[in-house]
Amino acid sequence: MALPVQTQTKIWGIVAVVFFAVLWALGNVLLPFLIGSAIAYLLDPLADRLEARGLSRTAATAVISVGFALVAAAGLLIIIPAMIRQLIDLIQLAPELTAQARTFIETRFPSIGEQISQLHGTLPGIGETVRERGVEVLTSVLSGAMSFVNVVVLIFVVPVVTVYMLLDWDRMVAQIDALLPRDHAPTLRRLAGEMDRTMAGFIRGQGLVCLIQGSFYAVALMLVGLNFGLLVGVFAGLISFIPFVGSLVGGALSIGLALFQFWDQPLMILLVAGIFAFGQVVEGNFLTPKLVGGSVGLHPVWLLLALSIFGTLFGFTGMLVAVPISAMIGVLVRFAVEQYRCGRLYLGVEARDGAKAPADRDDPAAE
Repeated sequence: MALPVQTQTKIWGIVAVVFFAVLWALGNVLLPFLIGSAIAYLLDPLADRLEARGLSRTAATAVISVGFALVAAAGLLIIIPAMIRQLIDLIQLAPELTAQARTFIETRFPSIGEQISQLHGTLPGIGETVRERGVEVLTSVLSGAMSFVNVVVLIFVVPVVTVYMLLDWDRMVAQIDALLPRDHAPTLRRLAGEMDRTMAGFIRGQGLVCLIQGSFYAVALMLVGLNFGLLVGVFAGLISFIPFVGSLVGGALSIGLALFQFWDQPLMILLVAGIFAFGQVVEGNFLTPKLVGGSVGLHPVWLLLALSIFGTLFGFTGMLVAVPISAMIGVLVRFAVEQYRCGRLYLGVEARDGAKAPADRDDPAAE
């Protein structure tokens, strides 16, 4: 005899409460395991393709691990040191940039020069303070991030978790499937498939979009000779998973730097602005439609809300689980709407007459 709906609701409600309580209490401990699981999830389709070509799961995992390690090592040895150097240079140049900002304002906007005259003694002081304290703060942050425990966790635990999760991924999925409640197994499999397609379509697709945009911005800004172009380009690419934010923030930073570096060359400033305008056009009209698609069900506002809530409640660990949880909630909401449209509360008199819910061809929940 199946459990009553009220009992099932209580059980799954308790499971959800326990999950969020554990996430809140053990977020920092779970972080490397979540990162490893996320990487394994992203690499599982590649392992499946290698298996289809005749490799065993162990061999496929070994090939992927070696390739991933080489790419990560190249990034750590080439890109990361260059970004750190540019960040240190940016801090060292803070007084000069401040002076250039004052000169630019006085030259371009003489009418407001008198209004900011009282800041003349303050701005250089701010610049000197940033230069003196900035390196100290940066050094403290880097030393804290590179402490022994963090090094062990990030360098050893995450790869180990990734390898084992990737090796046993299909087996774990089969075991979870065997534990599904028999009465609801078909429905749960369908919902899990929709969640997987939603997360895969967004995470893998948007990850490629971020990688392409970050590479384009970094290379283009370096080619035009913009100082700190690599740093700004990579940062803009990292935050490009939120539509328009990467281009707007990266464009504002780049144009601001270009105003100081090329203040007497308007064409160069327009060129820097054009890079981000071009990047946004390509992203909106080609990259996102082709790589992400329009059916993942994650609205930008909903994603931003999920990131804000989970980031506030659970820190960086919460931000890692925000996308999959928001995707799951979205699928469950669409399923609830589908059930509502087939129920007596929605149909009313028609339900008593045996009529079916009207199908809305434009509503994906009704398909």
